[in-house]
Amino acid sequence: MKKLAVAVAVLALTLPAIAQAPEPEAPAAEAPAKPRSSVRDRFFFGGGVGLAFGSVDYLEIAPLVGFKVAPRLDLGVQPFYRWTNDGRYGTSVEYTDYGARLFARVRIISNFFAEVDYQYTSYEYRVDTGGTERASYDAFLAGGGYTVPLGGHAGLYFSALYDFSYDGNDPYSAYDSAVQFQVGVSVWF
Repeated sequence: MKKLAVAVAVLALTLPAIAQAPEPEAPAAEAPAKPRSSVRDRFFFGGGVGLAFGSVDYLEIAPLVGFKVAPRLDLGVQPFYRWTNDGRYGTSVEYTDYGARLFARVRIISNFFAEVDYQYTSYEYRVDTGGTERASYDAFLAGGGYTVPLGGHAGLYFSALYDFSYDGNDPYSAYDSAVQFQVGVSVWF
């Protein structure tokens, strides 16, 4: 009985101390971690299709693959294939052009971006004998554009680029103007 009385006395003396002991601190509320984007989430795809019918029939296919290097910087590649049937001469002449462009886009504010491109084009042109010959063209372009969000992860982009390599005196130039306009669609996954 004496042991029971000592146990009750020890318990009675320690209970107030246990009751007043500070509770262990709860871990500080951590700021929610930003979800890390995987490499796969930083790729985007898209491209454009060009069509024209009349005295010059034209078809262009240009798929696009890009990568978000940083929140405001995109890099990408866009190969293209272009078929043209030019009926402006006595006989129709068919041309096949192909190539690719490498681009970098930096978002400046909101949906506006600056863009620089390197474009390689292997193209055919008409010669006086009525046939065609092939040449290549390296272009360095710069300009800007605007992206229109289409909802979700898609956007429609417009850009105007100036070709610093353009020579208006070259009768066999790959393009008719130093300014190139582009319209396309991009989809992020």
